[in-house]
Amino acid sequence: MAAPKNEAFLRPEVQLSAYCKALAHPARIAILKLLAEHGTCTCGAIVEELPLAQATVSQHLRALRAAGLIRVRAEGPRSCYTLDPEGLQAFQRAARFLFVQIEPSPRIPGENRL
Repeated sequence: MAAPKNEAFLRPEVQLSAYCKALAHPARIAILKLLAEHGTCTCGAIVEELPLAQATVSQHLRALRAAGLIRVRAEGPRSCYTLDPEGLQAFQRAARFLFVQIEPSPRIPGENRL
């Protein structure tokens, strides 16, 4: 049986890929912005702000939670969502890891890089 393809990559690359996958829909970015603005929101409050059905918002919340970008806590019968500061910091570190490595260096005229 073949090993998972992710095992061929460095852990920071795999983690950054997971964050990017979680952010690969504009609704998820909008949800993060709502949580940043309001601090805590229920799924229902998010549904009121976005042109999406409750079930769709719930799926997006699950994806963000699975990536570690948001937290959920029960308040009676409702679930309240907040940003996860540790997860967001880890995302920032992973993104920096990438951007430091791909920062363009000055080109020397006539130099062939490959």
